[in-house]
Amino acid sequence: MQTDTLVAWQAPPIMPVDRALRAALRARVDGKAKPPGSLGRIEHLAVELGAMRHPAPPRGDNAVLMVFAGDHGLTEEGVSQYPSAVTVAMVMTYLAGRACANAFAAATHVDVRVIDAGVAADLPAHPDLIDAKVRKGTGNAACEPAMTIAQAALALARGSELAIAEIKAGADIIALGEMGIGNTASSSLLLHRLAPAPLDHCIGVGAGQDAPGLAKKRAAIEKAAARSDATAPFEVLCEFGGLEIAMMAGAVLGAASQRRPVIIDGFIATAAALLAVRLAPDARGYCVFAHRSAERGHSLALEALQASPLLDLDMRLGEGTGAILAVPLVRAASRLLTDVADLSDVLAGKL
Repeated sequence: MQTDTLVAWQAPPIMPVDRALRAALRARVDGKAKPPGSLGRIEHLAVELGAMRHPAPPRGDNAVLMVFAGDHGLTEEGVSQYPSAVTVAMVMTYLAGRACANAFAAATHVDVRVIDAGVAADLPAHPDLIDAKVRKGTGNAACEPAMTIAQAALALARGSELAIAEIKAGADIIALGEMGIGNTASSSLLLHRLAPAPLDHCIGVGAGQDAPGLAKKRAAIEKAAARSDATAPFEVLCEFGGLEIAMMAGAVLGAASQRRPVIIDGFIATAAALLAVRLAPDARGYCVFAHRSAERGHSLALEALQASPLLDLDMRLGEGTGAILAVPLVRAASRLLTDVADLSDVLAGKL
C-alpha cells in the first residue's frame, strides 16, 4: 500500500497540552489543605486534568462509557476459543443492562453507549444501540487486509464524531470499552508494528486460551504478520486492525480535540490509544490509563505510551470495566483542584 494512494483523512485539530502549566498547577495542589504529596498519584492526576482543561476548571461529573463492538476475520484461523456469534450475544447483553460493564457503570454513575462498529451480523434495532457499522466484520488479516483504506478512514471519522457528540451533549469524561471476538489477536499485531515490539511478546491468552489454542492463535498471528510489512500507522490499521479498534482510536482523537480526558481501558483499548497517538501525537496529553491488564502485551503497550495506569487489579475482561472503575479517581482528582480549600485560607480563617 503506497501512502500516496491513501484517501484524505486527518485527525481533528488537537491543541497540545501546555506542559509549562504543570509547575503552576503543582504549586496549587501543594497549597491545598493537606501535606504536600499526601494524596500521592491523585495529585499528579489532578495536575494533568488541570492542564487539559486550562483555563477552565476540570470537571468529572458526567462520564460516558462508549462500548464499541466489531468482529474479526482472523477468527477463521482459530485465534479464539469462542465463535463470532458471542459478539452479538454480548451486545444484546449490554443492551439488556446485564453485562459486567453495566453493573460497574451503575455502581459508579456512568452512562453506557453501545456502538455497532462492525459486528458480523444484522443487529435488531434498539433505542440504546448506535448503528455506526462500516462493514460486517473485518477481512481475515492472515490472508488479506482487514479493511480497505476508505473503511479505515470512515471508522476513525465515526469514532471521532461520536465522542465529540457525547461531549457536546455534556460529557466531561469519555471512557472506552470494546467487545469483539478475536480482537486480542488484532491488538497484538497493532502493538507489534506500532510500539514496535517482538511479536511473540505481544501475544497472550485472550479470552482464556489453553496451550493448544494459544499455539494456534500464535501461528495465525505470525501468518498475518508475514503477509504484510506495514509499519505506518494508517497502513497498519488497514492491514491488521479491527473496526471497533479504529473507532476507539477515533474516539480518543475526538475527545482530545475537545480537550476532555479519555479513559483508556485494557489491552485492546490501549492498542487503540497507541494507534491514535501514532496518528496524532498531541492526543497523548488527554489520555488517562485506567489499569494494567493481566493480558500479556499490555505492559508493553503502556511502556510504548510512557503510561502509568491508575489501577492494577489483575483484570483482563475488557468491556471498559477497568475504565469505569477509574472514573471515580478522575472525578476525585478534578475536585481536588476545584473544591479543596487552600491551606492559607484555612490558617487565616477565611472559610
